Amino acid sequence: MWDRLRSGDWLDEERLRVYPPMLLLFAAACVAAVLATANGRFDANGHPLGTDFSQVWVAGLETLRGHPEAPFDLERHIAEQRVEFGADSDVYGWHYPPFFLAPAAALAHLPYLEALALWQAVTLALCLAAILALMRGSAAPPWRVALAALAFPATLVNLGHGQNGFLTAALLGFGFLTLRPRPALAGVCFAMLAYKPQFALALPVALVAGGHWRALASAAASLAAMTAVTLLLFGPESWIAFAQSLEVTRDLVVERGAAGFPKIQSVFAAARLIGADVTTAYAAQTLVTAATLAALVWLWRGAADFRLRAAGAIVATFLTTPYCLDYDMTALAPAIALIVSLGLERGFGPYMKSALAAAFVIPLAARPIATALSLPLGAATIAALLATILSNARDASFRHVEAAAPLRSAR
Repeated sequence: MWDRLRSGDWLDEERLRVYPPMLLLFAAACVAAVLATANGRFDANGHPLGTDFSQVWVAGLETLRGHPEAPFDLERHIAEQRVEFGADSDVYGWHYPPFFLAPAAALAHLPYLEALALWQAVTLALCLAAILALMRGSAAPPWRVALAALAFPATLVNLGHGQNGFLTAALLGFGFLTLRPRPALAGVCFAMLAYKPQFALALPVALVAGGHWRALASAAASLAAMTAVTLLLFGPESWIAFAQSLEVTRDLVVERGAAGFPKIQSVFAAARLIGADVTTAYAAQTLVTAATLAALVWLWRGAADFRLRAAGAIVATFLTTPYCLDYDMTALAPAIALIVSLGLERGFGPYMKSALAAAFVIPLAARPIATALSLPLGAATIAALLATILSNARDASFRHVEAAAPLRSAR
């Protein structure tokens, strides 16, 4: 069994031909069932279609009405959601910095269902474009790449929540796609990820270790410009309200797991899920974060293929934050695409196919298994994928040294 996992031979052509269409049909059936049984803006269980998106749309309405600080006031934001969706509807907190008020306000110009459909369609198209661009020139036909991307279970999870995983994946994908040929554009892509500040630790470390100073400068300038625009559009009150809301976010959302620890896929949430107290969970997260960043520096200063380094940086974003959810795993798509592109060109290293397969299916399985058995397989699978990336990068470094030795001797 271990030999098959190491080689990945079990993931043969027949399975690759059959499983993605099966997953895509399952996803399509789920979406069709939800839409067929919906009643206006609500599903059969009375939840807003797109669940999480409902509060983004409401935040946009609050902003359009001249109150951009309102979403950061939890009680006020909940009251506004209940005005729009009923007194018994689900409610959600707004935990984004003011950057995300701009797309929320733009979408709030439309009726709810139209806004939800536009948001998901546009961001999914961007995500697919990034994946296809990352796989361009590989042996995989574009139609097969698109099919696999749509069949990726995180796609279904993100659609069900009306969330922003497609946008995160697209920005990461285009960021690393343009990092070497157009570093200024890459910096803009990375700066736009500031709407997810919990993902902000790994990327700067990778860029510094790799010496990508132009991209870093562009990111810093873009972030400053974005901040200035939000101050102009929404006033300093929005930033003050955001700063004041951080304590509630830390206590309620991160430490007490308001969304449910089975849904959160971080090391911190994994520790909390199996019974650790807050202090122990932070200690575990700190240890993993430090180890991950050290590994990332080694990876980006080494001789591994750029695609492997970029994939490592993306995967590291999940291990260096205490707060990432199952729909965020949509952002694993560009990492998977980068590794598959490299594998098709040069061959897959030990355990790589098995690690990729696990990362592909885990968004569908992580929450149900964590709920039923208190097993945090999401964080464990992401850690295993990074370990596999590092192992293969080490092997590549050894091959690089061995290849260079005769040249040094000849001199």
